[in-house]
Formats: sequence, C-alpha cells, structure tokens
Amino acid sequence: MPPILHMRDIGKSFGGTAALSGFSLELEAGRIHALVGENGAGKSTLIKTMTGIHQPDTGEMLLDGQPVTFPGTGAAQRAGVAAIYQEPMVFPDLSVAENIFISHQNRPAIINWSRMHGEAAEMIARLGVSLDPRRPASELTLAEQQTVEIARAISLNVRVLIMDEPSASLSDHEVRRLFGIARNLRDQGVAVLYISHRLEEIFALADTVTVMRDGKHISTRPVAEVTQASMIAEMVGRDMAGRFAREASKATGETLLSVTGLARTGAFRDVSFTVSRGEIVCFSGLVGARRTDVGLALFGVEPADAGRIILAGQEVSITGPAQAQALGIAYVSEDRRKLGLALSEGITPNITLAMLPKYTGTLGWLDRLRELTDARAFRDRLNIKAATLTVPVGTLSGGNQQKVMLAKWLNTKPRLLIVDEPTRGIDIGAKAEVHQILRSLAAEGVAIMIISSDLPEVLSLADRVIVMREGRIVGEFAGEDATDEAVMALAVAAKVA
Repeated sequence: MPPILHMRDIGKSFGGTAALSGFSLELEAGRIHALVGENGAGKSTLIKTMTGIHQPDTGEMLLDGQPVTFPGTGAAQRAGVAAIYQEPMVFPDLSVAENIFISHQNRPAIINWSRMHGEAAEMIARLGVSLDPRRPASELTLAEQQTVEIARAISLNVRVLIMDEPSASLSDHEVRRLFGIARNLRDQGVAVLYISHRLEEIFALADTVTVMRDGKHISTRPVAEVTQASMIAEMVGRDMAGRFAREASKATGETLLSVTGLARTGAFRDVSFTVSRGEIVCFSGLVGARRTDVGLALFGVEPADAGRIILAGQEVSITGPAQAQALGIAYVSEDRRKLGLALSEGITPNITLAMLPKYTGTLGWLDRLRELTDARAFRDRLNIKAATLTVPVGTLSGGNQQKVMLAKWLNTKPRLLIVDEPTRGIDIGAKAEVHQILRSLAAEGVAIMIISSDLPEVLSLADRVIVMREGRIVGEFAGEDATDEAVMALAVAAKVA
C-alpha cells in the first residue's frame, strides 16, 4: 500500500533561513509514526506545511500517490488531514456536539439537534470514551477538550491525524486514555503522526520513528530498532552522555527559608520544609498534589492563610508578588506563554520587565542603553539563541523562551528561586542547558526550589526530594537516596490522615 501522505523533498525558508531542507516523510494507514527533534528542528513548520498554513518552497506533497496542494487548513481537513495541539482549540460557550460539527460546511438552516447529538455520541464512542454531547466545552478538562478535537477530525473523515505534544499538560491517567484513543484510530486505518519530547512515550506508543535536525531528515526506523541513546544522539548531533548525571551538592548548610505548618484552605495544609543557600530542593508528586499552590503562596500570588515563613532568619508575611520580589524571591511559572512572557515583545523588554525601576531615570524615561547592556549579558550567560535582541519572544524555540524567562527573574538577583516545571515542552539539548544553569545558580549560593513532574529530572537535580500528595507532604529523601520506585510509591500509595 502506498502511503496516505508523502512529503517529498520539502523545502521552506523564512527570510533566508531554511526551516525545512529536502525533508521527506511517509505516513501509512494504520500506523503510529513518531516525529522527534529538538526545538527549532522544523517540526512546527512541517506541521503547518502539512495542514495548509504554509506552502512549501520546493518539493511536493502526495496524497494517495497524487500531487496535492492545500491552500488552507480547510482544504487540508476536507482531504482528511487534521492536527490537534498541546493547547486544545475549542469554543468554550458551545456544547461538545456543536464543537465537533463547527467545521462542517453546508450546515442546514434548521438544525436537527437530536440527530446532531446522536452523531456526536457516535464519534465519541469510536474513541472509546464517554462524554455527554450536550455538555458545555467550558466544563471540560484538557484531556476531554482534546477528545472533542479528535472527534471533530473524525467527523470530517480524518485519514491523517497529527498530534503535536498532546500529553504535555495531561496527568498520567489522561495520557493513558490518550494512548488508547491513538491506538483505536490506528486500528481504524488512520495514519497518526505523534510528536513529543517525552521519549518514553515514543517507545510505548509508536510503530515507527523519524528523527529530524535543523530542518533535515536524519533517520526513519521501526521503534524496535531504536534506543533512547541513539535517538538522542541523532536529535542533538552531539554526545549527551553525562549531561544529566548527579553532581555534588552545593548546599552551604545555612538555612535561607524555613516553612512551618503552611496552609491555604482548599489547597494544602501542614506543609513544613527548609531550603538552604546553594541547595536544590525538588518537589515531586502526581498532578493535583498541589505543589504549585505552595510555590504560589510563597510568591504571594495566592497567599497562605496559616503557618510561618522565616526568610534569612526573619519571620515574614507574604501577601503579594511585589513584596515577595522585594524579599528576594523569584517565581518562574510553568506556563511561560500565558504567565511568564510578553510574546509579542522583544527579548530585551522581557528580560527587564520585572525590574523597570532599575532602568528608569528621575524623569521617568527608560535607559535603553542600560537595558540593552543587561540583556546582552544575560543572552551570553544563558546562551539564548536569537538573531537579535529585538525579535519577538513568541518566535523563539521553547528552550530559548525558557531561558528568557529565567533571565527575567535572575535579573532581580533573587535569594530564593522557585522554578515550576523548568523544562516542560523543551528538547533534550535545551533541557541539559537549563539544568546546568540551575546548578550554576546553586553554586553561587542561590536557594532553589523546583516543582517538577519529570521524575528523571528530579533525581538528576535534587539535593533533597520532597514528595506531596493531596496537598500534604508525605515523605522526603536525600537526593542520593531517592529512586523512581521509592518516590512513586509515596506519591501514589501514601495514606493521608
């Protein structure tokens, strides 16, 4: 059988920069084909080319062996090519059924609601899940919203479904359900292209894997013939051995932060821990353990309503982010695109945003030269890759966006740095760089509190691991004593009184 969709020798450039160069990919019916590569490798450009957002400069797309051109996403969907993304795109004020059929053309003037709900239920049933077609989309979880998007694609007779980082914001249970949906579609003859930075997902789900780097095709092989080490080596083009090995603790033994009995009604209670200067303390646990809520309380976004916080020997009451920042606390959000960065602005204003008074003269004018000098210093220090400091941050790769957000808060010269999901959605090379940045900060005496759902990351970075479940601390390990099994046993099975 020929492939359903064949991208042959595709080239695409933007302003003289080649995003894709002679790239080829074949997607076959009834197969899950994984695509991996670093941020900036060209995956997003490839998806946009496949779905009609971009037109290739060179090469051609073949559908069932025949050349085809998609002038837009509508044309791609009508041909059976659709994509779902990490952040689902549903209309919150419409029902599940209305969202499923929103893309259909030639809808009747008078809608047969009973028929629509029945057909929507059939689409959802094909995915092996249960969801009320009449339910408002605003009430759905992320996983349920993704289900609606997949059902929408099925309603358009999808033949090629592109799943771009679909598991990044899902719990383990939701990821397993997503895998079940992907396998159901495969068994129904759909060609699934699965894109993820989580390499363990590739081995659990995919039949075939393609590696791309710098817009070029590197390899395509059955998953059974690939190892994680070989895949990483092809993705980054360099040896990553030892990049994630544990390093000796930089903790000084001088306690900077001491938290006792911290609580916030409806979120967490009886949280007590310490962080020393130069120490990296990682908070682990399942999604919903309320680790982020503790970080938000310490930064004053959602203040605690009970407990004591002692910072550098002084008891403090943190009621807002400005006060936390003045105390030397910085918080790097897990959601860099919505809460961490001004995506339409350049690198320089993003780095200086949290410290504007530092760059403001007596008449209120910004000292642009001083801003630029500091931004250049952070660009060099953190190895931020961009053509200029004026490019919109939204155009950067995920890893470089993460470095800009780190630079923004390092510019405040924090004593305590709270980092929530430091490497979510970034590639293996950028992940190693972020880890090294955090270790270097610890060596400079910064106390670091990391909230991470990436257990290998926790075991690599932590001087101490604190495990939370259902809003309470259920255990603690010295970094060298922590294991996958021990941490997960507490996160899953610990009993909360």
